[in-house]
Amino acid sequence: MAQIDFGGVMEEVITIEEFPLERAREVLGKETVAVLGYGVQGPGQSLNLRDNGINVIVGQREGSATWNKAVEDGWVPGETLFPVEEAARKGTMIQNLLSDAGQVATWPIIKECLNDGDALYFSHGFSITYKDQTGIIPPDNVDVIMVAPKGSGRTLRTNFIEGSGLNSSFAIHQDYTGKARERTLAAGIAIGSAYLFPTTFKNEVYSDLTGERGVLMGCLAGVMEAQYNLLRKHGHTPSEAFNETVEELTQSLILLVAENGMDWMFANCSATAQRGALDWAPKFKDAVTPVFDTLYERVKSGEETRRVLDANSAADYRQQLNKELKVIHDSEMWRTGATVRSLRPENRRMP
Repeated sequence: MAQIDFGGVMEEVITIEEFPLERAREVLGKETVAVLGYGVQGPGQSLNLRDNGINVIVGQREGSATWNKAVEDGWVPGETLFPVEEAARKGTMIQNLLSDAGQVATWPIIKECLNDGDALYFSHGFSITYKDQTGIIPPDNVDVIMVAPKGSGRTLRTNFIEGSGLNSSFAIHQDYTGKARERTLAAGIAIGSAYLFPTTFKNEVYSDLTGERGVLMGCLAGVMEAQYNLLRKHGHTPSEAFNETVEELTQSLILLVAENGMDWMFANCSATAQRGALDWAPKFKDAVTPVFDTLYERVKSGEETRRVLDANSAADYRQQLNKELKVIHDSEMWRTGATVRSLRPENRRMP
């Protein structure tokens, strides 16, 4: 396995060169991989496994919209698509990709389906790390492993189809068979990881929950809204405010940052933008650091976990979620966004 220098820190990285797909197929050759859940991660991971020649089945609640989606994707009821409990009983590697609340609700059933030497696989450290709240404590006679793609299941699938991959972290919480690491790496390669890097269940969930609430979604959405509202308050049109806040970022600048880094971006923008970015970046950093400190402590203490489990277990969870999403959808900013997206060249006929 390669040791890579990340800014002066050496880290282990596993790529398909070190762990080829053929080796993954050999390791998983006698496994029945049961993917439980067909919501966020389930489709991407299961379809990639199937396309890579792995024996995979899907477990999902019958009659649900996601059950129907699985059928549309080619999973056959009674052959490769089963109710959750039946799939778990058939699997030797049980990939528990249900929602965090769903994992808590189904754990008493799933636990009874585990056989000696099975692998219990997660893509999130949530259930194991916060076991005092989730009640998920695996038996001693199974491997407990994790592969966590650093992106959505949709992106994992799209990148796979395009011939690339998505970076994933991996961890071994419990190695009962002595083969947990090999099984983990094989699964990571087979689901379409570009490269794999080691973590722990605890570190994964701490960084993941912080990132989702921070830069990846919560902070990004909040900062965008603040700038958009500021520009509108000072008389800028919706189109101008949205383009300067969202469109230029998502359609141009962030793509260049992804390709070349922020230092390159600063070095290759106008002198005016360059000076302003260099001067104001530290101010924003100082402003949000206390918020991030509070966020991380809430993640570490389990307060964010309690919030998630309480909210997602409520009988009216879906109705309340839809109300909150509707507020965003109906806001001027994101109604403007829908119009701006419709005007992109790829969405309209150009002369």
